[in-house]
Amino acid sequence: MKKIPLFKPYFRVDETLAEIKDCLENSWTGIGYKTEIFETEWKNYSSFKFAHFLNSATSGLHLALNIFKHHYSWKNNDEVITSPLTFISTNSVILQESLKPVFADIDDSLCLSSNSVESLITEKTKALIYVGIGGNTRNYRKIKEICKSRGIIFILDAAHMAGSKWKKTNKQVGIGADCAIFSFQAVKNCPSSDAGMICFKNEKLDSMARNMSWLGIDKTTYQRSKNNNYVWKYDVTSKGFKYHGNSINASMCLVSLRYLDEDNEIRRQKAALYDKFLDENHNLEIIRHDDDLYSSRHLYQIAVDKRDELIQYMASKGISLGVHYQLNSYFKIFKNFNNNSIPTAENYSSRIVSLPMSVSLTDDDVRLVAREICDFLKASK
Repeated sequence: MKKIPLFKPYFRVDETLAEIKDCLENSWTGIGYKTEIFETEWKNYSSFKFAHFLNSATSGLHLALNIFKHHYSWKNNDEVITSPLTFISTNSVILQESLKPVFADIDDSLCLSSNSVESLITEKTKALIYVGIGGNTRNYRKIKEICKSRGIIFILDAAHMAGSKWKKTNKQVGIGADCAIFSFQAVKNCPSSDAGMICFKNEKLDSMARNMSWLGIDKTTYQRSKNNNYVWKYDVTSKGFKYHGNSINASMCLVSLRYLDEDNEIRRQKAALYDKFLDENHNLEIIRHDDDLYSSRHLYQIAVDKRDELIQYMASKGISLGVHYQLNSYFKIFKNFNNNSIPTAENYSSRIVSLPMSVSLTDDDVRLVAREICDFLKASK
């Protein structure tokens, strides 16, 4: 029986090893060197003015809230409007900063509903986190404008969005956000073993991120070691975290970035093939991505009524499916914050399922996955 995984990381091994070898031969694997090169390459690719390489997108999300809270003097229990249908990283960092998550509803794209967002804004609302789930952008512009008009910080959780571009401009989604955070984890679209990028709009906040991601130290070891003249003395100017990225992961990202657009086009082709095979099946709902977007297509999702039974059936055929995501408001850590009506999120949380999606997925794989889904749904009527 052929096995088809949900995700399969894809690396250009020889090119990646050559970049890593360069680190090893130059005896520099930590912060600096390749991390600085990748930051430059990412800015050139994406058109972000500022970008700082981190060890994960989760670190970036926490760092963003921490910096905004201190820079703008937010109080404990000030509110952050957010999606309940996301990976736990998005919302656990809100609690880490003693802020209050306010769960808005979503629509049939699985992205935040602008109407729900507007209804939840209060005088305590300080920020909103928009999650571009699967690379999608429904209501993105409208919600960003709502935040701008109300003086609310707009944070983009772009963990799935490396290479998601607007068709009109061919520019990376996220330009203009107060902060955008990307993931380069192994199964993401610009993979390393695990890493992230934080892109502030404001230069001062970018400088704060660089300082705070290296424990508040005012100069990195790489900066103090340039020109073969190691300077041991430094100062610690703030309380910080050890969130910086390293040159090994940056080496992997440098190679992945060279092929990001090419790989995302492959993903879009697989998504179009799924559409072709599943479009006429009225027993499922396809989660659509915006027409004005070149989506990164990190995920291909459908909604079905017998989701758990389908997952078990597909596993028996050697095909792995996933769920993105469980409703965060159901988790115990959020039991004191689940006070809003989010019927659409609750509906999709029990029905969504992610199909295999990766660069190495073949057309025959897509055809087999779609056929097995259709067979199951026909038999379970």
